[in-house]
Amino acid sequence: MTKKYRFIGKTTPRKDGVAIVTGKADYIDDIHPVSMLHGKVLRSPHPHANITAIHTDKAKDAPGVRAVLTHADVPPWMTGMPRHVKVLDQRVRFVGDAVALVAADTLEQATAALDLIEVTYEPLPAVFDMDAALAPGAPQLHDIFPGNLVTDFPAFGPNTLSKVVRGDVEKGFEAADFISEGTFGYENIANPLPIEPPGVIAQWEDDQRLTVWSGTQSASWHRWIMQSKMGFPDIRAITTQCGGSFGSKNYAPQCLFYASALAKETGRAVKVCYTKDEHFGAFVLRLGSRFCGKIGMKKDGTVTAVAGDWMVDNGAFSDMSQSQIAVGCGEAQLVLNCENWNLTTKLVCTNRCPSGVIRGFGGQELESAFAPILADVMAKAQLDPVEFFKKNYVKPGGKYIWREGNLWTCRGKDYTDAMEKGAVSFGWKDKWNGWLVPTAVEGSKRTGVGIGIHGNADVGEDDSEAYIRLNADGTATIHASVSESGMGQRSSLCKMAAEVLQLPLEKVHMTPPDTLVNPFDFGLVGSRGTYAVGSAVINAAEDALKKLFERVAPELQAQPEDLDTLDARIFVKGKPEQAMGWGRAIGIMRSVTGYGEFKSDYSVPNFLALFVEVEVDTQTGAVKIKRVVTSTDAGQIIDPPSLNGQLYGALGSAGLDTAVFEETIIDKKSGHMLNMNMCDYKWRTFNELPEFENVILETPFPTHRFKAIGVGEISTSPGPGAVLMAVSNAMGQHMTDYPLTPDRILKVWGEKKGIKNETV
Repeated sequence: MTKKYRFIGKTTPRKDGVAIVTGKADYIDDIHPVSMLHGKVLRSPHPHANITAIHTDKAKDAPGVRAVLTHADVPPWMTGMPRHVKVLDQRVRFVGDAVALVAADTLEQATAALDLIEVTYEPLPAVFDMDAALAPGAPQLHDIFPGNLVTDFPAFGPNTLSKVVRGDVEKGFEAADFISEGTFGYENIANPLPIEPPGVIAQWEDDQRLTVWSGTQSASWHRWIMQSKMGFPDIRAITTQCGGSFGSKNYAPQCLFYASALAKETGRAVKVCYTKDEHFGAFVLRLGSRFCGKIGMKKDGTVTAVAGDWMVDNGAFSDMSQSQIAVGCGEAQLVLNCENWNLTTKLVCTNRCPSGVIRGFGGQELESAFAPILADVMAKAQLDPVEFFKKNYVKPGGKYIWREGNLWTCRGKDYTDAMEKGAVSFGWKDKWNGWLVPTAVEGSKRTGVGIGIHGNADVGEDDSEAYIRLNADGTATIHASVSESGMGQRSSLCKMAAEVLQLPLEKVHMTPPDTLVNPFDFGLVGSRGTYAVGSAVINAAEDALKKLFERVAPELQAQPEDLDTLDARIFVKGKPEQAMGWGRAIGIMRSVTGYGEFKSDYSVPNFLALFVEVEVDTQTGAVKIKRVVTSTDAGQIIDPPSLNGQLYGALGSAGLDTAVFEETIIDKKSGHMLNMNMCDYKWRTFNELPEFENVILETPFPTHRFKAIGVGEISTSPGPGAVLMAVSNAMGQHMTDYPLTPDRILKVWGEKKGIKNETV
């Protein structure tokens, strides 16, 4: 980029930075409506059972208890696609499923009352694996889904993508020089576990007006998604500081149901916040993903055909699975620009925790599952994977079917330069010795390298609106329903507005994320904040200036297009002395409001490549990630620290560590999660962080005024496949199972060396 900006691309303090570090920022625990009660949830010890009797008299008579609700007396609200999940049900479908709700004056009283509820269960057979759930005679979780297969749902319209059928796969495989096939999975991946568990406070203003506070990523989701599920009350959604989400706290429908039901029963505000145990074992996991299929390729790396069945573990229920499948099917086409597809999907119910929105949203699940097959076919052709990905990622003019079922033509950028510069920075040519060949061997420690790529056209998903109000005191206020979930997007939007308005950054403010005072915005998902929300804010700022210039042009004896502004002073271009301040131009008893909007556009996908170097100790089975390099093109960097922070998110929760040690371990006999605590659930600590470098190009994108594109959300998605490739190369053996825990490493190494498993 050669254009110089006043704020854009510069490192500036976050607007909320001081509030966060001084403890002034409001999180859900800082909100205390008058006479607020505390809600708790009684949870099932069984993975699958009917409730045959439930007695609540003792709990209702306990000190401080104001309400106890069971499946017999909760409101008839339902969620899921299609609707199949009640607030409380007579049948429980996973260990941790909700059985009863209690509201009391204190959290301690509500917790104590749970022990006084007497429940009689009729245990039912349970299934924890997709194959078992689909087997003849398997126990059925939902009457609405025979055979435990969830039906397709038009989440994005009548043609919502649930499969990819293009071209002629038979001819594609006939044209292939190499074909690899198999069945591999990316399953039992834990919730990314942001520090603050999900929580909701609900308060009914009257029978049809509900106010909810939540530490969510997307305020509007708790309004427009939940309205239809609750009989269309007028929901006012207010979000607090989120403190991290990784996608999982986009919204919390069950939590909102519980708080709202108790609030309706008591006539008072009720707060329901999950404990860390509940966050582990009763919230949402990443979709389980298994790919059974094959990929064909020519000697030159051209992918000729992709065919197979993508099996998705829905868990006990989900609100978003069909949406995630649709996006995953689209994203796979961005990575493999192939003319012949026959990719079908199966969404399966099992008796594990429900699935939900996790960073990666479908594409990470699908691509991680077929990564072993893709690696195998590249290895057969002895292709450098960097060259393969450069060839096969969709380029300008390439076509793909996106989530709503329409065929789109890419008008974005060719990311070849980004991949090449990332490879140079990583030292790929020096480290890559070929497939299943380590970079170095020192005793029992073997080093290997790998690469993964990912892209997403949802940077332009759905609609956004924004208002910007110009005030006589030389300030501007952005009205946009944008929550803060850790990445600093609200600050970046203020920078865009300040650049357009040419106001000091400290003079640009943003309304709190409250749907009562802000227009519609879909939310910060899919990296859409920079392009979609940014476009709405930029357009609102430009509209406000247009109206201001039209108002003041006669007094300055000029045409509106001849005017400009700097630091709340309007002047005639080339005649700075012919000027007027905003105070006089606007008037102390008036303001100027601009409106901006964005309409969905799926033609400009983003992209990221991730290079990783690992060290495998074949004596202990330990996998150490030594170095990570990400490479991308952001068009124009809006805020360098925020972008770098998003890309560092490739590491750890929801990212490449899902390939190393993040895992949900379920006892297949009892259905209980065995590692739902911070001791047994493995997380990377700060002293284990690898060297990490971001290579970010800035090539103008056909987006908005600043030619920028969002890339943050996708940084996690290439990680699992890249690590799998690197460990395979280090060991000289294809690895196929996630995560690559020491027991799996030692088992494969022992088999490779002909050592019996029991001696490994």
